[in-house]
Amino acid sequence: MPILDAHTLEFFSRSPEQTRRVGMRLGGTLHAGDVVCLQGDLGAGKTTFVQGLAQGWGSLDLVSSPTFILVNIYRRADAKQLFHLDAYRLDSVPEAEELDLESMLEQGPLVIEWPERMGSLIPTNKLWVHFDYMSDEHRQMVFKASGKHYDSLLNEIRRTMFGAS
Repeated sequence: MPILDAHTLEFFSRSPEQTRRVGMRLGGTLHAGDVVCLQGDLGAGKTTFVQGLAQGWGSLDLVSSPTFILVNIYRRADAKQLFHLDAYRLDSVPEAEELDLESMLEQGPLVIEWPERMGSLIPTNKLWVHFDYMSDEHRQMVFKASGKHYDSLLNEIRRTMFGAS
């Protein structure tokens, strides 16, 4: 379990199932107002990760990439919502401003794919996960926490994955 610093965790997934399981562990910790940014090339494992994240959060809905509709909303039995935004097709930051991130964050956690396209709209405090394609089955994930709340989320992920604190 390589730890780069107290705010960073590096993990190598050996299969799509393992990538989903890591997502499930994170999903179980998320609450309204939480922001998770997923960065990586097409095919790097972001949607697979979100499938697990939504399942761990308790979603009743199937996860698919929201590339063509920008935002998918997943529901839970308690009527809470998880927002999955794909910024790949956004042309500008003003276009992203029209999405009303504040309203989403009041209602549930927000997962953003291609967050680098949203510029300064991304909150300062967040969990950033960078995905790298290593081979057909292997992916590298680097989790970077910004803010005390996200440090505790990252510590919870460490604890549930590795038994470490």
